[in-house]
Amino acid sequence: MHEPTLHDVYDARTRVYRTLRPTPLLRHPLLASELGCDVFVKHENHNPTGAFKIRGGLNLVSTLGAETRARGIVTASTGNHGQSLAMACGLERVPCTIYVPQGNNPEKNAAMRAYGATVLEFGKDFDEARERCEYEAHDRGYRYVHAANEPLLVAGVATYALEIFEELPRVDVVVVPIGGGSGAAGLVTVRTALGSSARIVGVQADRADAFARSWRTGVRTVGERADTFAEGL
Repeated sequence: MHEPTLHDVYDARTRVYRTLRPTPLLRHPLLASELGCDVFVKHENHNPTGAFKIRGGLNLVSTLGAETRARGIVTASTGNHGQSLAMACGLERVPCTIYVPQGNNPEKNAAMRAYGATVLEFGKDFDEARERCEYEAHDRGYRYVHAANEPLLVAGVATYALEIFEELPRVDVVVVPIGGGSGAAGLVTVRTALGSSARIVGVQADRADAFARSWRTGVRTVGERADTFAEGL
């Protein structure tokens, strides 16, 4: 994977804004009072899928070649990434298959199907669904779309970071939840390219902290389970 550049993010914004508009960045006085500092919330929940990831899906799918479009894409997700690709593929008329773990959030499954994707349940958790998805992609020649290790996806996601730094160029700290890491990667890409000194703080749940442990130790860590109700946040 090559690291996306600021130029890639500006290119992505042209594609993303064909469908979306910038989301609000709103000051929240109660949070500010509680924390003793100015607090702004980037309302990516105003996007059609309720999450920032739709930006990445729109950018990546719009760049697919004719052969890939005809064959279709495949991915694994528990919901937000899957909805992103399902919606983008629906707009571009690209076949989309999404593997989810058995017992996955039924509302997210329904949303992905409503956008036109084929949703297949497999395995006890995300990793088992992902492994099955990767096998099928290799076996059948589908374009596999990883949830984070995709430069075009990260560049699309990073358009929300660009909106933040354009509206608040002197922001001190940006706090971002980490699931797969594409949101944090987008923020770091834009922050560094713009020469900002803002600190980026990634947050994980206590019992779903593989990224946090990997960061602290410098050794890639894989958790046995994600024991948290904060799924998809």
